[in-house]
Amino acid sequence: MCGRYSSTKAPADLADEFRAVDATEDEGTPDFNVAPTKQVTTVVERHPRDDDGAPIRDETQRTLRRVRWGLVPSWSKDPSGGARMINARSETAADKPAFRRALASRRCILPADGWYEWQRRDTDTGKTKQPYFTTYGDGSSVAMAGLWEYWKPKDEKLLAEYPDGLVTVAVLTTEAVGPLADIHDRMPLVLDPADWDAWLNPDADAADASVARLLAPPSAALVDRMELRPVSNRVNNVRNNGPELLEPVRPEDVEEALQLDLLNSGRNPQ
Repeated sequence: MCGRYSSTKAPADLADEFRAVDATEDEGTPDFNVAPTKQVTTVVERHPRDDDGAPIRDETQRTLRRVRWGLVPSWSKDPSGGARMINARSETAADKPAFRRALASRRCILPADGWYEWQRRDTDTGKTKQPYFTTYGDGSSVAMAGLWEYWKPKDEKLLAEYPDGLVTVAVLTTEAVGPLADIHDRMPLVLDPADWDAWLNPDADAADASVARLLAPPSAALVDRMELRPVSNRVNNVRNNGPELLEPVRPEDVEEALQLDLLNSGRNPQ
């Protein structure tokens, strides 16, 4: 699963990297400990609308938007369930009422520095959870595939609280690949830059081959570009938020440290 990640790049830099227009209005600050229900940056691609509100089909706009992490389906009575719907399994999203409409026409990308995952294990002192951070060794953004949804309340009291409705997002997950599976059996569905256009295409349905082929674990070559490092358990507390969360801890401070090919490798593809 994906329950925490880091997103610290400035919107202008993300706009350049993802060839998008910044529509965030400079909202948000660098966040080293992104948690569910926070506002997060997404990349979306839509048809602009004319003066009558009709989509202009021969034009598309790719923009950066700020939305809330934790998807609220359009048919929900209230937004309370969104905190439990931060992830969607790529294998079953097309069959789930909460996600299938979004998968068909409201796909997005969540840019991240990398994500945190916790390895659970038993030790002589009891059960422990060691956090690890996974990122690209060259500093490129990790493009996590996501689904977004628009919810508008029907109840008058909620309408007063959310007059403009609510736009929310979920991160798609898939089976972990290679050494990442030694940490957790799931990982975010990470997209290769070559696949961004196909994933964001607003005219491609989830059943289209160009999209359906992306609902699979990333290639070993993509994972080979990543580095994996143990980090401090300070990340466990969402109130902790600073660059120190990304710093590797000493191997001697990690109980039964993993001997992984990716561990502190920092290697880049040749």
